[in-house]
Amino acid sequence: MNTKVVNAVERLNKILPLVQHKQNLSNELADVYLNILHSYFEKGKTMSRDDIAQQVFDIDECINTLKNIDMVVFDSNDNPVGAYPFTMEQREHEVTVNAYKVHCMCALDALAVSPVFELDTVIHSSCHVMKAPVSIRQHKLEILNTDDNSDVLFGISWSSAADNYCATSLCTEMIFLKDKQVSKRWQTEDAGNRELFDLRDAVDFTAAFFEPLTSKQAA
Repeated sequence: MNTKVVNAVERLNKILPLVQHKQNLSNELADVYLNILHSYFEKGKTMSRDDIAQQVFDIDECINTLKNIDMVVFDSNDNPVGAYPFTMEQREHEVTVNAYKVHCMCALDALAVSPVFELDTVIHSSCHVMKAPVSIRQHKLEILNTDDNSDVLFGISWSSAADNYCATSLCTEMIFLKDKQVSKRWQTEDAGNRELFDLRDAVDFTAAFFEPLTSKQAA
């Protein structure tokens, strides 16, 4: 990883310290979190509250803990609807994995699935500004269709992070941009807070952020 990527990983960890939060979980809750993640690509959907209840001693404590530290997003009925990088919401970043079509919270999350879980993926998304389609075939750290995406960049607007859940703040401003011209125009609108990465660096960024989070050793 280059210095730019290292700095970005450190910055995101300060905003969204998921690895630190996971290290503070009991083994029981850490396993629940990993099981929720795996359910997306093993079953094509998240676990339900009832599913979780079968794995823990106190379901209410489990939900409150995971919710309060922003590890898992729950709906009004306390059913999980998202766990970084996945979401049950129909967001613009659709990922085909294990023949399932699932959604990710942001562009960075979409790029994480293949390297972190070591599964081939196809990402269907779009340019945040121009709405032009973006299609990325990925094998772990490798973008397979590089010729089709030679001008695509990943952008992040750091100032969009808020005190509420990142799923509804920063994640909405972690985006794909179709080419350098569009990217530079987007960045110039808020140059002090917006940063651009080519896809190679974006993959390194997301892998470095998520791999410690999804490792058993992080529990």
